[in-house]
Amino acid sequence: MSENWAQQRTEAAREHAARLAARQDAEHRRAEAMLADFVRAARTAGLEPEPLQVKGYGGRGTARTSLRGWYLRTDRTAAVSTDGDFYVLTAPLSLLDRLRGVRPEPKRPPLVLGAGGKDGDSIDLDVALGRLMPGWDGSPR
Repeated sequence: MSENWAQQRTEAAREHAARLAARQDAEHRRAEAMLADFVRAARTAGLEPEPLQVKGYGGRGTARTSLRGWYLRTDRTAAVSTDGDFYVLTAPLSLLDRLRGVRPEPKRPPLVLGAGGKDGDSIDLDVALGRLMPGWDGSPR
């Protein structure tokens, strides 16, 4: 009996993990579509992108990147590039990184920036984009 129970629990855990992964993938796809739509709308509206920089952990300096785009958070730790890619712009930076610059890797975007952080540290992606371009509501165009 205990072997059957263990198999059932294992299968239930696998099913739960699969559902969670599917839900997260759907949220990432929605956020990716939202960012792509924002980039198109920003170009149409003439919203100028700016050079993006990476901040060192603990406020320890900054490093240039070859990226241009728009910062999504007021602390400049997340951004969308002109290609519609999402970047987390914090990293451990060495002196060499600060001198030469860095090449951050794009990440899959969340629907809530800073989710799970301290109170007041999270912001919905559509709200962050609306701050950049007032009047933009995130609905498909």
